[in-house]
Amino acid sequence: MTSSAPPPADLGAALKRLPLFPLPQAVLFPGGLLPLHVFEPRYRALVRDALATHRCLSVVLVANPAKVDANGQPAICEVAGVGEIIEHVDLPGGRYNILLRGRARVRLMEQPFVPPYRTAEATLLEDTGGPVDAVAQSALLATANAFAAMVRDREQAIEMRVPTDASAGVSADLCAHYLLLDPRERQTVLETFDVTTRVQLVTDALSLQRLSFAQGSRSLN
Repeated sequence: MTSSAPPPADLGAALKRLPLFPLPQAVLFPGGLLPLHVFEPRYRALVRDALATHRCLSVVLVANPAKVDANGQPAICEVAGVGEIIEHVDLPGGRYNILLRGRARVRLMEQPFVPPYRTAEATLLEDTGGPVDAVAQSALLATANAFAAMVRDREQAIEMRVPTDASAGVSADLCAHYLLLDPRERQTVLETFDVTTRVQLVTDALSLQRLSFAQGSRSLN
């Protein structure tokens, strides 16, 4: 079965006991789209439960794979993105292909582990700071477009979504989500709540990334 474009989920209901999907490379930003292939039994159960209720889960970056708790669970970051399942495809063997749309930043307070998957009580995190200077936002978009063009020249099949008409905070989030390659850099951006600082952070990171590509010291893999 395939499902798409359901009504927006109720985040309030989800945040009380938010399912956690820890990943070593993925960081989900508000507004970003993230496709996932779900095959592990515990995460198949997570998706089934989410689809039967609020359709939300948190993609959370693994902070330290080598550091595990008494249940064998790796340490995770406290700040994460909440994603809503906006499309799903049932696959043989109980597997899923799902498409998440980022809905919000949250701070996680992990709850006692009840198998098969981890959960947390989540608190919404809001942007801080005043309006962003128009010059700074223009610099962000120009840098993002320049990097995206460089990537398209090398990898025609790669799609880079660069926002053009969003607010400064959303622009920074989406540029980080789709264009920043280092998951640690993306996590730092996710944890930057002041919008002016976030815009500058993403602009600087993309500038350095573009320079590395131009010098041939960085690849997409």
